[in-house]
Amino acid sequence: MGHLLSKNGYRLKKRTRKLHHRKKKKRNCFLQLPCMLCFIVHSNSSGLDDEGDHLEAGINGSACRHNSITGISVPGVGGVGIGAAAASKLAERYATLTSPEDCSKFLLSPRELAIWEGQGRSLLSAVPAKLIPPPALFRSAGVSVNVPLPVPGSTSDYTEMVCKRKCSEVQRCTPCKQPRCAFAAPDGVLENGGVGGGVGGGGEAASNSETGHCHLPICPLPSSSTSSSSASSSSSSPADGCCGLGLHADLLHSSDSSPCCLQHYDDCQARSSDATDHSSINHLPSSILLKVLSHLTVKERCLCASLVCKYWRDLCLDFQFWKQIDLSGLQQVNDDLLVKIASRRQNVTEINISDCRGVHDHGVSSLASHCPGLQKYTAYRCKQLGDMSLSALATHCPLLVKVHVGNQDKLTDEALKKLGEHCSELKDIHLGQCYSITNEGMVALAKGCPKLQRLYLQENKLVTDRSVRAVAEHCPELQFVGFMGCPVTSQGVIHLTALRNLNVLDLRHISELNNETVMEVVRKCRNLSSLNLCLNWSINDRCVEIIAKEGRSLKELYLVSCKITDHALIAIGQYSSTIETVDAGWCKDITDQGATQIAQSSKSLRYLGLMRCDKVNEETVERLVVQYPHIVFSTVMQDCKRTLERAYQMGWSPNTSNTS
Repeated sequence: MGHLLSKNGYRLKKRTRKLHHRKKKKRNCFLQLPCMLCFIVHSNSSGLDDEGDHLEAGINGSACRHNSITGISVPGVGGVGIGAAAASKLAERYATLTSPEDCSKFLLSPRELAIWEGQGRSLLSAVPAKLIPPPALFRSAGVSVNVPLPVPGSTSDYTEMVCKRKCSEVQRCTPCKQPRCAFAAPDGVLENGGVGGGVGGGGEAASNSETGHCHLPICPLPSSSTSSSSASSSSSSPADGCCGLGLHADLLHSSDSSPCCLQHYDDCQARSSDATDHSSINHLPSSILLKVLSHLTVKERCLCASLVCKYWRDLCLDFQFWKQIDLSGLQQVNDDLLVKIASRRQNVTEINISDCRGVHDHGVSSLASHCPGLQKYTAYRCKQLGDMSLSALATHCPLLVKVHVGNQDKLTDEALKKLGEHCSELKDIHLGQCYSITNEGMVALAKGCPKLQRLYLQENKLVTDRSVRAVAEHCPELQFVGFMGCPVTSQGVIHLTALRNLNVLDLRHISELNNETVMEVVRKCRNLSSLNLCLNWSINDRCVEIIAKEGRSLKELYLVSCKITDHALIAIGQYSSTIETVDAGWCKDITDQGATQIAQSSKSLRYLGLMRCDKVNEETVERLVVQYPHIVFSTVMQDCKRTLERAYQMGWSPNTSNTS
């Protein structure tokens, strides 16, 4: 307002362009009105933030004679501090003033007073002098000023003006600061003596109910029963105060409190609760948040969690999430993405790109060259990949322990030779349906990878008994062996008896497999726990009986579509005390007698597969289910019932199904 009344207003705009070259000049205003407003507004508080408010109001140190730290206006002092005696005299003199003219003479220098009297006298003519409270320094210096408090109701405008200005400053105060409010305190608060400590810490707030001499109180601390507890509550809990400022709840909600400050308290509580609700999860330690995010897939972390905020984005980029990368089934994955991953994440130890049609040899080769620590590589059904990708992995990643490349038609013996040459730590390899692999590649792999523990081949039509013999001779640590659908014979399978650690043996659909070979393998491999003989029509009741007698560690026996009868099931129940799973599905000669006998006699049986055993009545199965609840009987009807039960447990009902 003072700028608008300045007679040098136009020149002032030009002068502001040169502020960065020279010191800011004094603004010659008619009324020096900002100084008056600052005095009225800030005389009730003593905070360091008042200095910034004076600068915003355009007050120059030479033109305004009040101290921005203490809030006192002393004519002719020029910012120099005064003592307690001088402050007491000024306070007594100020208390005797009764008119606006006297106040202006007291507050302004003679030159400023002449300008004010000439131009803006009418602006303050309506302001009673009694409404102007004493300066803050008079209170902090311990001087009692005989100035009555404003009458409630008649001074709402001024009180509201002070409160609004201070409410805007509360947010910038640190939690240890206690804001001063311009409303009358309740009697109980004044009787307790208020809260001690001024700006400098040397003053004490006092009240005198007998004489009526008091000054505006500051908001007490949450625990204001004693002065010691009030002084020690610098860090208050949110429940005790507003925004950490420690505003007393009783004082704020009393009928004598200012509506402005009550509304500010409610606003602060709302903002605090909103901020807590929105950022509470970010208050958790980063290790816990990383654990939470670890349960998300790569797609969920990249497309959802990382977009929440920058903090979550940084967490999603943590190195531990990019050590094991599962990109299986993501058609958006291409060579460029693999190159970026390889260039930024050299600590990748495991990657799965199964069913990624956009990945080619170039991308996998780039990944291999940048990730020498890669240990596990999975790429099922990536028919576009060939020898180049697997050779690059073998060359650049000598620490490979797992390679699953099933259903890759372009793989040949060259890739297997590279693996045998460079990857001596290889323990697990899956080459199912890689139709171009021959005995030459398998022999090179077996010789170069003596630590191999798991080997699975499926329908590799060029792999014969020579490969089985090489594997049995050069890989003594083998625990899992599968030759499903391969053209191997009993002459090759018999070499597996040298594997003392053999645990799982898959001999499904071996056309030339006889009973004697199977029985010999079971006798020699004492650690065998799972034997799969499905789709072998040569397996009969006598072979199953020997398996039940000799398989001391056997727990799983799969006999789907084998040439067995009830005698095989009866022998299992009679001779085996370890077999828990028996699958005799599609065995047409199994009847109610075999199913009943094995259920009655076996102590270890937990699963019996009778799928499409047409001679087994469903009524018999229902009776067995009730009689032996610890055994799961698998038939068409029983499987349908279990499927419906799971659907009902998940909330499905026929009424909610889509009938359209």
